[in-house]
Amino acid sequence: MKRLVEVLATVVVTAVVTVLAGCSTGQGVDLGDSSNNLVAAIAGEPDQLDPHKTSAYFSFEVLENVFDTLVEPDADLEMRPALAESWEVSPDQLAWTFHLRPGVTFHDGSPFTAEDVVFSYRRIIDEQLANVDKFSAVTDVRAVDPMTVVIQVEHPTPNLLTNIGGFKGMAIVSRRNVESGQIATHPVGTGPFAFRSQKSGDSIILTANKAYWRGAPKVGGVTFRFISEPSTALSALQAGEVDWTDSVPTQRVAQLRDDDSLHLEVTASNDYWYLALNEAHEPWNDARARRAVAFGIDRAAIVAATSYGTAAANQLAIPEGNPWYTAYDRYRYDTDTARRLLDEAGVGDVDLDMLVTSEYPEAVTAAQVIADNLAPLGITVNIRTVDFATWLDEQNSGNFDMLMMGWLGNIDPDDFYYAQHHTNGTSNAQKFSNPEVDRLLDAGRVETDRQARLELYRRAATIIADEVSYIYLYNPSVIQAWVRNLSGYEARRDGAVRFRTASLAGSETS
Repeated sequence: MKRLVEVLATVVVTAVVTVLAGCSTGQGVDLGDSSNNLVAAIAGEPDQLDPHKTSAYFSFEVLENVFDTLVEPDADLEMRPALAESWEVSPDQLAWTFHLRPGVTFHDGSPFTAEDVVFSYRRIIDEQLANVDKFSAVTDVRAVDPMTVVIQVEHPTPNLLTNIGGFKGMAIVSRRNVESGQIATHPVGTGPFAFRSQKSGDSIILTANKAYWRGAPKVGGVTFRFISEPSTALSALQAGEVDWTDSVPTQRVAQLRDDDSLHLEVTASNDYWYLALNEAHEPWNDARARRAVAFGIDRAAIVAATSYGTAAANQLAIPEGNPWYTAYDRYRYDTDTARRLLDEAGVGDVDLDMLVTSEYPEAVTAAQVIADNLAPLGITVNIRTVDFATWLDEQNSGNFDMLMMGWLGNIDPDDFYYAQHHTNGTSNAQKFSNPEVDRLLDAGRVETDRQARLELYRRAATIIADEVSYIYLYNPSVIQAWVRNLSGYEARRDGAVRFRTASLAGSETS
């Protein structure tokens, strides 16, 4: 999932082979030499490369290195300047003025201006694209001059910076690139690396943008290889065929901690995995039946099976250690309570269709544990494993009893709860609706006092768990490994993969 945040979307476009040639009338910038590329193994192929339309984490792993946003999160997930070098908010909190960074160019050589920001944001809003909910409070986006943008909001919006900079789904794109119809297969951004080519089913090659506004990358480019099997990716890393991977078998983590030939990083994340029961289907429209499932699953066994203990079992979305954390421990593994709740709801033996995707093997593993957990309760779980494109279609059409998925790259508490649990949330596939939750989540979007805002989300999160909109399972860790001669790279809690400061000893660009 994320940055992805893994936001659920309905558009899936098949990636095709394309090359960087003749796609613009602008004078291209110096993109360097890709012969000394850093080779990164990722677990799947991007569905497409339009940051405003894709929802796939694999796409955002690539796009993090191609596009920029106005602001972006630092290592502590605090928002910092990026394409906007400064900003201020009006006294009434209704106008945000962003001063853009001068001298920035797109990969095709065209200058970056305020009109690019307006076009990018209006595209998301006007076409109702995947992240339109990030602009729910926005009433106007306008260019005051070539280097100044004003975003007008209808009410105080404490999470605006996170909304526009939290992940590359809010990237600033090139109008020419969009209108040519090439952005999904040949993206043009302002980032440290430019798209060069794609070989479907195999790899994507980026090449260094020597004119990058932060300074030229230290490697000639990045080659993303698609290796779905973690053990294969790790073998390729150990054999020197790749330099970096985030496809590390969790069962090998303990062993790899003692492997001096590699650098292993296990970083606590804000990501979470969950189950959602379709409340449009009986008996899952009864909260007692949903609670029975929450009591009937063994989170410890799921964590052991899926992550070999590298994840942390959780009953709410936000993990301990996060400043927005809320303590909650209602759902112990208790089959007696589960049976009682099923009896109270009048639920006898029942079949449950569980939707998972083969692109996330941990989901398939967890599904098998859950099926074993629920069988003694008279709940027969029929696991339906599909590709990610089909998974998206099925969840959007409501064709499931239960689904499992993860949300990745969350930062602000609104990211964890609004789209998923508000009655009008864009990712509320389970059809949860609670007026008090709606009120609290709406209030959280306008409350500028941090302590008061924390209390609003604490109350909302508790009701969401009590009423079982989601059954939260665990917070995974970001697990990455790389070769010893790779420096300048940092594993991040939000899962963002940034190679702009990475260096391979003996391979720096000139």
